[in-house]
Amino acid sequence: MPIQILMPALSPTMTEGNLVKWHKKEGDNVEIGDILAEIETDKATMEVESVEEGTLGKIFVQEGTDDVAVNTLIAALLEEGEDTSALDGMGTTSVESSVATPKASDKFPKEKAAVSKLEVVAPPPPAPLPQPAPSPSGKVFATPVAKRIAAQNNLDVVSIVGSGPRGRVIKADVEQALSSPASTGAMTSGNTALKKQPARIPQGEIIPADELFPAYEKVKVNNIRKVIAKRLSESKQTVPHFYLTVDCQIDALLEARKAFNEDLEKHERLSVNDFVIKAMACAMTTVPEANASWAGDHVKIYQTVDISVAVAIEGGLITPIVKGAENKPLRTISTEMKDLAKRARDGKLRPEEFQGGTVSLSNLGMFGIKEFSAVISPPQGCILAVGAGEKRAIVSDSGDLKVATIMSCTLSVDHRVVDGAVGSLFLKAFKGFIQNPIKMLL
Repeated sequence: MPIQILMPALSPTMTEGNLVKWHKKEGDNVEIGDILAEIETDKATMEVESVEEGTLGKIFVQEGTDDVAVNTLIAALLEEGEDTSALDGMGTTSVESSVATPKASDKFPKEKAAVSKLEVVAPPPPAPLPQPAPSPSGKVFATPVAKRIAAQNNLDVVSIVGSGPRGRVIKADVEQALSSPASTGAMTSGNTALKKQPARIPQGEIIPADELFPAYEKVKVNNIRKVIAKRLSESKQTVPHFYLTVDCQIDALLEARKAFNEDLEKHERLSVNDFVIKAMACAMTTVPEANASWAGDHVKIYQTVDISVAVAIEGGLITPIVKGAENKPLRTISTEMKDLAKRARDGKLRPEEFQGGTVSLSNLGMFGIKEFSAVISPPQGCILAVGAGEKRAIVSDSGDLKVATIMSCTLSVDHRVVDGAVGSLFLKAFKGFIQNPIKMLL
């Protein structure tokens, strides 16, 4: 009996995905571990591997097809001795019974004939990129992975001939271009162009001006951005937010950080964000009612503090989690956070490292943002928004005017879970740990 290959559900929020590229064609032999296809999901771009062997008998969903529903039959493998007549009638009946039970270890469904490797789309390095010549249609057709690899190697993706659907540039095209002798010259000229041309590469079709609006670039929304838009719209529409702001004096924290870092190598040094994570964990332990989420007919008060920390990636953001932060010393939190952030940008996070969490932290201080209010990520009950530390004039307890470094922090709260009094107690405890960092070590 032919083995059905279904569109996998590779994250809890995934309902559909884009079938970017088939790596096998009908009639090809398939071995266990062979890459069958590339799929863009709501969280990442993934390569689907075969866990069965056979012959690819029929492809039911062509490459380049967007918004393919989870559990849709996308292809079928013929087992030894079967021919294409065994495929008669396939694609017209329900395939629900063919979905395999997910492994308990990864909590995601796995189809009988396919398994995926997670490849979170990572941003290009901070160096500016050359401006390519526009294509005749004004579009740049390339998969996210192909764009990332090209950007990391200062290679103009528009100059690459794509072998994907509708001429789309795929990962293999970029790798082939990098291995060719001409790629050295292309990268050299690209480095020269860095100093002269705008940094941004157009990602979509250029729409000409009309009577009402100027010309604009029409950029297709990827699945990551779709999910962000859906979840945050749902959050603001269904979660009754309210906001509490506190100003924290961080001069003692900065002195403590300086003292710690004197004995550490550069790559080991603590950041202000590490102290904030630890202070949040300590405050949540002091006021456990704030470490909670709404569950309809009951409230969940979590027994550990798992802090989701927002990290920007290409096309959106991802929230790697520092788990059990209340039981970890500052140096462990710092080391773990550096590793999580790096692997988030390199596309090497495992799903369990960025899905879940009991409370969130969003820190925009490094961008000079003084104060902001963040949107809660359901089902969590709180998110803390941290601004930049800046010198301000304050009045001391003795009535003297002095200069201090002040950091504004705003707690966004789900009022169904956390009342104003509980939120205030949490911020009071948080401020106490931030202003007296020695308390975090006790």
